[in-house]
Amino acid sequence: MKFYDIREVKSSSLSIQLENGRIEKPKYDHSVSKGFRVLRNGFWGIFEGNVSDEEGLRLAEKNAIFESDSDVVEVKSEGRFEMRVKEKPEDVPIEDKVELLRDLERVIKDVCVSTKVVYIENIRIFRYRDSCGSEVSYSAYRTGISITGVGRGETLQFFSRRLMKAGGFEVLGDAISKAEEIKEVLPSLVNARSPPSGEMNVVMDPNLAGVFVHEAFGHAVEADHVLQGATVLEGKIGEVVADEGVSIIDDPTIPEFGFFPYDDEGVKAEKKVIVENGVLKCFLHSRETAKKLGGRAGNARSQRVDVPIVRMSNTYMAPSDYTFEELVEECKNGIYLIGSRGGETNPATGYFHFNAQYGYLIEKGEVSEMVRDVSLSGNTLEILRNVKIGNDLDFDPGFCGKAGQLVPVSDGSPHVLCRATVGGA
Repeated sequence: MKFYDIREVKSSSLSIQLENGRIEKPKYDHSVSKGFRVLRNGFWGIFEGNVSDEEGLRLAEKNAIFESDSDVVEVKSEGRFEMRVKEKPEDVPIEDKVELLRDLERVIKDVCVSTKVVYIENIRIFRYRDSCGSEVSYSAYRTGISITGVGRGETLQFFSRRLMKAGGFEVLGDAISKAEEIKEVLPSLVNARSPPSGEMNVVMDPNLAGVFVHEAFGHAVEADHVLQGATVLEGKIGEVVADEGVSIIDDPTIPEFGFFPYDDEGVKAEKKVIVENGVLKCFLHSRETAKKLGGRAGNARSQRVDVPIVRMSNTYMAPSDYTFEELVEECKNGIYLIGSRGGETNPATGYFHFNAQYGYLIEKGEVSEMVRDVSLSGNTLEILRNVKIGNDLDFDPGFCGKAGQLVPVSDGSPHVLCRATVGGA
């Protein structure tokens, strides 16, 4: 065998859901999984099972029955990381977690016809070794809440906020402010009107701009998409792809929701500058894509011990100099869009379509009337070539799905002024 690796993942998770005043049965999950990979004759053999290392490697090699052209960058990593937190989630009584959910619901229930508040916690303990001599391990906590309220007025609208970070129970210290935002916005949102449609100046808030960075640009720099010919950025390393004020970074080392100290191929996590001053500097790589395209491995991730694939972590647009007020003034007439309700993007063409949670019209350089049911679409590279970027970086957490696997990520950006197509209801 040319290369092998062994991964062991222990994961313990708890989720509690409070919906319309009723606590659903808490869900606790504990798993111990082992994954084995062997590279033989250029083909991967894979086995998952809680067996001895020798048996697991034998069974994985037995599954490598074809010939192919796979190869890997052989990187040796050694190290151990243990996340230190102020308040371990498992040490907090479940009654206190339920009371937090009830406190959050109490803030929003008077403006809602339906409420849902969810608490999550997870600890992941990861061990890895390979034929290069790598031996790494880490433990990391993730804790969070999400709050959703549904209001009724002239229309039925929902609004959601979440707070999820790498860390212990202490990361929820500001959770009440998320609920208060829903209480403030929802009564106006249910009576807001639809926005005008067409191409116009758009100010995206950090939440929506972060989703744009992740979905419309980040997936296009994942090297497996490059190898598949499924990205508009193929062959553009070293070329100008954005305004000179644009820098886009993926950094798993910062304590946001997408944190990891080592990726799932044992490679030490590093900050990667994807775009610097408008120039495309690199793609995101696994060991295999780094070998084929040239680059630094370190962005292979998996759900439990599934096959590691190229993934983002904490991906963000670096802040610049504009204040929010200056961006609105520069916008003159247009729309200010806030939050995201999801959407879709095609990395092969660069076109995207997102839905904002709500927005405000901008008239004569000032924020005015609230609008609802707003969509945003355009071409990623066209937008990035003509943007103005704020100075107020913020992150929004979530789970990213790819190839049937979910991993925690965080998207970040300051406020951004651009020109795009807006659609209403």
